[in-house]
Amino acid sequence: MLAGYFDEPPQPGGVPLSREEAIYYSREGLALRQEMVWNGRKLWDRQYVDGNGGNLSCRIGEDLVLCTPSMVSKADLTISDLCLVDLDGKEMLGRFRKTSELLLHLEIYKANPNARAVVHCHPPHATAYAIAGIVPPEDVVPEQEVFVGPVALAPYDTPGTQAFAETILPFVNSHNSILLANHGVVCWADTVTHAEWFVEVLDTYCRTLLLAYQLRAPIQRISKDKISDLLRLKQRLGLPDARLEENGAKGSYEFPKPMTPEFVSEPPGGIELLAREITQAVTAHLVGNGNHPSRRR
Repeated sequence: MLAGYFDEPPQPGGVPLSREEAIYYSREGLALRQEMVWNGRKLWDRQYVDGNGGNLSCRIGEDLVLCTPSMVSKADLTISDLCLVDLDGKEMLGRFRKTSELLLHLEIYKANPNARAVVHCHPPHATAYAIAGIVPPEDVVPEQEVFVGPVALAPYDTPGTQAFAETILPFVNSHNSILLANHGVVCWADTVTHAEWFVEVLDTYCRTLLLAYQLRAPIQRISKDKISDLLRLKQRLGLPDARLEENGAKGSYEFPKPMTPEFVSEPPGGIELLAREITQAVTAHLVGNGNHPSRRR
């Protein structure tokens, strides 16, 4: 069994589930909560959070949001720990209190209808830029240009307050990744998985820049015509970019969906059978391409 994978709706003696309970325990709700747990553990594994830091959320339906709880490490999350709130921040379901920084997430959802998931954390290299008050340069690495692009820097305010949440409003429609001064980063996307990807891309970019500066050589920039090629690709993916906004161009945000669980209960034959089937499929692929050790000479 995978820890935290399964949970059961309450059994109130024949009383039907409330609308919120039905959504929380639905197949979609279970899949979204599992995705949040997986990505919380990725943040922890990559040392983008420590202690109980960082928070994740995603929209479910038109007026509800799943979010991580307060005072729970992202390494220890289970799907039963996640909270369900409305767009006004009222907690509808949850055995723990909602994250103290929920207002930041809600402001993003209210301001940008394309935002379906938000990840806030403290990746060290990107946060280094945030505490120095420096925005990383543009036109250096293609992956950064396509998936993130120009990064905004929101001014500091006290975390958890409405004033803090509103610091991102000037940027949220033209940027998917924002540095939070003296604090960390926040990224939004169509899924939690994609928002976490953007955190990875941004922090890797900042780390690469810091390493390149140590070489004491000028940073080489991608030419403007090649950047235009990348922006056309970005527009096709529907990703936001301030440079596209300046030209009156917007994407539709049809970014490919990540793989998500196809089941919310153990598959027939159990996890062991599933593992064997995957191993057999990979082996067959390797043999067919002549890459399996048994086919080498």
